[in-house]
Amino acid sequence: MQNYTIRDFDKEFPNDTSCLEWLRNYLYPDGIWCKECRTITKHHRVTKRRSYSCDRCGHHVHPTAGTIYDHSSTPLKLWFYAIYLMSSTRCGISAKQLQRELGVTYKTAWRIFKQVRSMLTDDGMMLSGQVEVDETYIGGRRPGKRGRGAEGKTPVIGLAQRKGKIVARAAADVSSATILPMIQQHVRPEQTTVFTDELKSYDPLARARYTHERVNHSRKEYVKGSAHTNTLEGFWSLVKQGVRGIYRAVDHKYLQSYLNEYSFRHNHRNDFEPMFKTFLGQVGHVVC
Repeated sequence: MQNYTIRDFDKEFPNDTSCLEWLRNYLYPDGIWCKECRTITKHHRVTKRRSYSCDRCGHHVHPTAGTIYDHSSTPLKLWFYAIYLMSSTRCGISAKQLQRELGVTYKTAWRIFKQVRSMLTDDGMMLSGQVEVDETYIGGRRPGKRGRGAEGKTPVIGLAQRKGKIVARAAADVSSATILPMIQQHVRPEQTTVFTDELKSYDPLARARYTHERVNHSRKEYVKGSAHTNTLEGFWSLVKQGVRGIYRAVDHKYLQSYLNEYSFRHNHRNDFEPMFKTFLGQVGHVVC
């Protein structure tokens, strides 16, 4: 992955105009289709507005429409800088830190924070080969309490293809009825070995045509040949470190968006493009 510094950012995006131009070129790489002329036409920037006007008929096109920037009075430069900050760390950045960095109100910083995270999804992902499945618990009123049944904590189920991508989902529980459909949705049974711990909820995997190997954590067994869940254990450690150290606490209703953010970073860590550009590129996949 290429390194993208603050100097690179300032050079590429010195003002709102450069940000809008990037958005236009990204969303309309072949030119802007004019609905009135019913063809691709030449457009010019409308002064003091986030829009472009057709040179033939004058019809306006707004590149920010249907994106996270829609209906926002916050300068695009600040939006892009917030995305740069959020993409430049493994553990994330808090809305309070965004407030300080951007010089905006906390309400504005929180909205930017929430909207950017809403883009960071990898829907429809399928895993195969060697796939680890593991569960953990995040949140709760008693941070020191660990393990299943911890008061107030939210169960989270993770699936990780070794040297590949991760899917993490907040769940109502860790029963077979919850876990198995998730595995079937994201893991191909053909030529796939699923590695888990000793939780009984994983027992139906063999009947579901998965090759299944497991380790028994309750017996201090963490590696058994190729069987282990170390990939997910490392991911859980990163997520919990971020929740405790940066966000302090995460409300249950927002937990999935945080999991999406951490999963997205992990899944695109080896992309050729800088992480900042990968974040920016998600705008074309989201309609808010």
